[in-house]
Amino acid sequence: MIEPTPLTRAIVRLPVVDSTQRVAFALAEAGASDRTVVVAETQTAGRGRRGRLWRDEPGTSVLTSIVVRPRLAVADLPKLSLATAVAVAEALDTVGGIVARLKWPNDVVVRGRKVAGILLESRLTAEPIVVVGIGLNLNQTEFPADLATTATSVRLETGRRAERETALNELLTAFDRWRATLETRGFAAVRARWLELADTIGREVRVGSRAGVAVDLDRDGALVLRDSVDAIHHVVAGELTRGRPH
Repeated sequence: MIEPTPLTRAIVRLPVVDSTQRVAFALAEAGASDRTVVVAETQTAGRGRRGRLWRDEPGTSVLTSIVVRPRLAVADLPKLSLATAVAVAEALDTVGGIVARLKWPNDVVVRGRKVAGILLESRLTAEPIVVVGIGLNLNQTEFPADLATTATSVRLETGRRAERETALNELLTAFDRWRATLETRGFAAVRARWLELADTIGREVRVGSRAGVAVDLDRDGALVLRDSVDAIHHVVAGELTRGRPH
């Protein structure tokens, strides 16, 4: 594993913000350096994948967006999402001894319940800018009724209150490590670790119109499905629903 060169962390801390993603992009467009981090106590219009609203209870989550000026080909930028998922899972192990698993493309789950989500957004200007958003459920003790059976938190899993600053530092350290791995060694090491942590592989899943057993993650980060007639499909994007494991 590559240990990254220590980076100076510019961390912008905000009590209330509409979206850390929006703030991070605004800072980047104003010239903010690579690895600038935006952290908020709460968001009023936090965004998840596919335009969903990310809801949080003030002060209970790690809500952060990281400005990345990537050293990657444009075609490889989506792989940052998979590298980030690995980083979140490893940070959870460090912070709480939690055995987290990865649901393709970029959810982090514990016992099948979502503990963290990742949102990768890019703007392909002359120098591409990527903002990596991470929402980590830390100290919630309950969730709204519509999330009660699908979400969890570090506190619910461990029975202990977690320090947000410790969790943020571990998260950023793991992110730096896996970003460096992706940029210097390529996707193979990220893919191998993702597969070790995967909750999706071996399950019956559906992504859009495709259904089958998830059997692999290919070299481009697509999910490989084997359908009922043994045909192989490479799924690049979409909303995944899971069935029973094989």
